[in-house]
Amino acid sequence: MGLGPLWKLRRPAAGPEAAAASPEPAATPVVAQASAAPVEDSGTADRAGAIAAMDWPELEENIRACRACGLCRERKQAVPGVGDRRADWLFVGEGPGAEEDQRGEPFVGQAGKLLDAMLAAIELKRGENVYIANTVKCRPPNNRTPEPEETAACWPFLERQIDLLRPRLIVALGRPAAQTLLQTEVKIGAARGRLFAYRGTPVIVTYHPAYLLRNLTDKAKAWEDLLFARRTMADQ
Repeated sequence: MGLGPLWKLRRPAAGPEAAAASPEPAATPVVAQASAAPVEDSGTADRAGAIAAMDWPELEENIRACRACGLCRERKQAVPGVGDRRADWLFVGEGPGAEEDQRGEPFVGQAGKLLDAMLAAIELKRGENVYIANTVKCRPPNNRTPEPEETAACWPFLERQIDLLRPRLIVALGRPAAQTLLQTEVKIGAARGRLFAYRGTPVIVTYHPAYLLRNLTDKAKAWEDLLFARRTMADQ
């Protein structure tokens, strides 16, 4: 699909940043239900509090065992995330697809190959100073957009991943990821080129790689977003 040659690092032209600050996101959304072991049958606040105290091994164990929403019924396995647990860069997508559901790792299909090419274009590599996660950890049927209650059930997991990582920059891949992180309605076209924040951590919004595979002409816009992300990281 012509992934590699389309993403070549060039020195960006000099000029002012096209970034605008955004207010902090709203409060943490209400979680839908209780999850399975070891926080099974606790209330929503108790569940979120228990997840907020977990270390990496316990967190990933709970993600794999979670039955807090209906997505667990059709999954083959949950997909916690992958990468460097001390990464400066965090990339957040929407949810696992069929191949991710099979292998238990995010972004391993064609969209994953494009994401790897995008990372390489700004001299990054999966697993090296990069962590990749999704807003929901189980595959939505037919790759549909996650329902609000599904995103809410998974939110404490993503929230804890961010707390443990303490990334310097978050890149939201697609509208669902951006809306989950910023807790507000987001339109990608209007959000591109702006600097948002999640609890003080800069957030940049761009297209999901799966969208770019269907809309090749927008790859140039995504390239601009990558350069913006690179400049933002360099300016910190």
